[in-house]
Amino acid sequence: MQTKLNDQEFFDLLSTNAEKAFEWLFRRYFTELCQVVYRVTPDEHLAQDLVQEVLYELWRKRDQLTITTSLRAYLKRAVLNRTLNHLRDNRKWSGEEGMPEIADQEFDPTENMRAEELQQRVDAAIDELPERCRMVFVLSRYEELSYRDIATELGIAEKTVENQVSKALKYLRERLQPFLKDGLFLLILWLGT
Repeated sequence: MQTKLNDQEFFDLLSTNAEKAFEWLFRRYFTELCQVVYRVTPDEHLAQDLVQEVLYELWRKRDQLTITTSLRAYLKRAVLNRTLNHLRDNRKWSGEEGMPEIADQEFDPTENMRAEELQQRVDAAIDELPERCRMVFVLSRYEELSYRDIATELGIAEKTVENQVSKALKYLRERLQPFLKDGLFLLILWLGT
């Protein structure tokens, strides 16, 4: 098999010999994609798992596959999104992480439902952020990295990190305004002032 295929040759091979195409895809991009994940969350095993999930999903949906960018760009974006979703999904508000504990306070079922709805709306609003802004925000709020660490991790200026977090917070405040009016103080604590 050729060691180097362009995007069109890959898609041609995919239509004639899908297994060979994915073998090439795996050999060509696996390490590079793991490095993309590792830059966001330095866990080698997690990086490998997330990349394998993306490649498996690609394999599963190969008949419906429509890629409008380059294959490399598509794969990098897919693993980055999978990584950010993984971080978000594994850092939900709980007594242990994310949300400050409130001593001896129990929420009634209505308050629990409102909190769950709020979490879903926060997650959806975060998903709507532009990619770079979303990545910086998730690293800041979910991974609790400092602006300096994020700047180093992503190879951008610390001021850029600060601007992206401010942009994300402004968007989230605007998007989630109805919840702020309802007095859900947990959102205010989480989004800052």
